[in-house]
Amino acid sequence: MRLAALVLVALSLVSVGAAAGAAPVAPAVSFLESVQSADGGFAEQGATPDATATAWAALALVAGGGSQAARSRALAFLRTHEGDVQGDTDAALQVLARSALGDRPDALTARLLAYRPGRLVNATIWTVLALRQAGRPAPAGLVGELRARQQPSGGWSWTRGGAPDSNDTAAALEALRAAGVAGAPITRGLGYLARCRNRDGGYGLLPGRASDAQSTAWVVQARLAAGRKPEAAAFRFLATLRRPDGSYRYSRRYATTPVWVTSQVVPALARKPFPLADT
Repeated sequence: MRLAALVLVALSLVSVGAAAGAAPVAPAVSFLESVQSADGGFAEQGATPDATATAWAALALVAGGGSQAARSRALAFLRTHEGDVQGDTDAALQVLARSALGDRPDALTARLLAYRPGRLVNATIWTVLALRQAGRPAPAGLVGELRARQQPSGGWSWTRGGAPDSNDTAAALEALRAAGVAGAPITRGLGYLARCRNRDGGYGLLPGRASDAQSTAWVVQARLAAGRKPEAAAFRFLATLRRPDGSYRYSRRYATTPVWVTSQVVPALARKPFPLADT
């Protein structure tokens, strides 16, 4: 009986621990679902719902286990607003989100398959991620372009000739890992990200910049994609930015664009890098 009681206690502790680890995700998802408009779209308070904000929120709903009803409404909105998509980066984001929702956006996917790298490095990054989310192989030319755009510091910029930053570096690492790249490019990229880490456990957009929620979340995702354990201090930092309604501040100093910020934090809280698996 004593042994059985100890086993029950141990199992209870495991259950409580798992619940505690998952606790930050549910309030954030609940916040997003609470601000979803009647037409299924998302926007910051006072703004009109648009395809970009809805795509980010949809990715968070998938990663964080949002309700099927909320996902279905988001997908319906994205389908309705497909004609609003302009640039290559936006097209890739739409394919990433809609594919994660279980859709097959054939016209947009065909556009990505015809994509050729230009000045915007982030367009190449997101095209690789979107094609992999859609179950397509990463074109060798795009993977080679990403490797060529890695700077001596190990980081990536959003554009050719620009300074590297943590967000684009993390996304590039996710794209390369999704394409099966390992070894030196990944190690060097992680090295750059380490230089963006601050004493508070969070990460800034640039080395020496104050920590913010989105940069920290991006680094968590990049480490997961690279097979590295996310640092507990990063999650502790994110916890300091959580608001009573479940949304997240951008930083300790600023509380801005809560829908966008929370949407980008949720996949990290759920420990799911892009492309999202098991969607």
